Amino acid sequence: MATQCGFKLAMPIENKIKRMEKQTPGEVSVQREPRRFFAAGGVLAITVVRPVGHHKATGAESADKQQLPAESNRIVYLKERSLNMLKKDLILRNPLRFMQKDPQNSLLPVGGFGAVLARAGVGKTALLVQISLNSLLEGWNVLHISLEDPVDKVNLWYTEVFNHIARQYNVKPANELWDTLLPRRFIMTFRVEGFSVPKLDERLTDLIEQNIFTPHVIIIDGLPFDQTVRPPLVELKELTQKRGCHAWFTVRTHRHEMADPKGIPTQMAGLMDLFDVILYLQPQDKDIHIRALKGQENVGEQTGLILDPATMLITETS
Repeated sequence: MATQCGFKLAMPIENKIKRMEKQTPGEVSVQREPRRFFAAGGVLAITVVRPVGHHKATGAESADKQQLPAESNRIVYLKERSLNMLKKDLILRNPLRFMQKDPQNSLLPVGGFGAVLARAGVGKTALLVQISLNSLLEGWNVLHISLEDPVDKVNLWYTEVFNHIARQYNVKPANELWDTLLPRRFIMTFRVEGFSVPKLDERLTDLIEQNIFTPHVIIIDGLPFDQTVRPPLVELKELTQKRGCHAWFTVRTHRHEMADPKGIPTQMAGLMDLFDVILYLQPQDKDIHIRALKGQENVGEQTGLILDPATMLITETS
């Protein structure tokens, strides 16, 4: 027979284990679980094994319970129920923290805009998915809007990037962690020609009023940044301010197009005032460097971060 329950640490782990062993001498052996992320403040996972041979039956117990074979065990599982410590650990390991002016806040303010610029296939979506996953770990709801890919392809991006992160940081309860993040993510798709801010606002109203989903972060992947993009961006800025969220965009650049003297690609001409953070992915040798065009102290310089071409994960330059 097994029972599951959980308790918060009110004292050091060893003290709690010793107290349990002392209270039931000769009857309880405590199998200590790996404590990789059961640091102070976490939830302890202990397996307590009580052999039936040591169990003192009472008169109220039935005969069949008293006659169970001695080799049988009654196991009580005190299972870890919260993954908060693991989430905090992954947030602290995320190289994106070096770009945050205030570690307690997002890269963007409420109503703020961020953009990731790069040529096709360089890693715009991979970078935004990592920004999204970091937001999910921090407890924010993320609405991912794709104007190019179907839902299953967007979801594949998330699962592949998450699995790379789980392997890189040796996350053991990866499936459990993933299950806690999914309810905070909502994927929405539009055709490019069918996308408009009023349509998005209508969908958001339906989701929010029915208590289905309220986003804190909006990611828009695939919006064409051409000569007609400023009016819808102004509308989106008003929408994010009204909804109390911020938004990230992918912006496709082209090899043959020349940047202005400050290194700003033509796609952002006349739009700089709308954006708080602009990141540019610049292939260089075998690496993909992340360069800040706006929103960082050293504008125009490399951030000290790269995308690993093998995994497309953000890493620090060596």
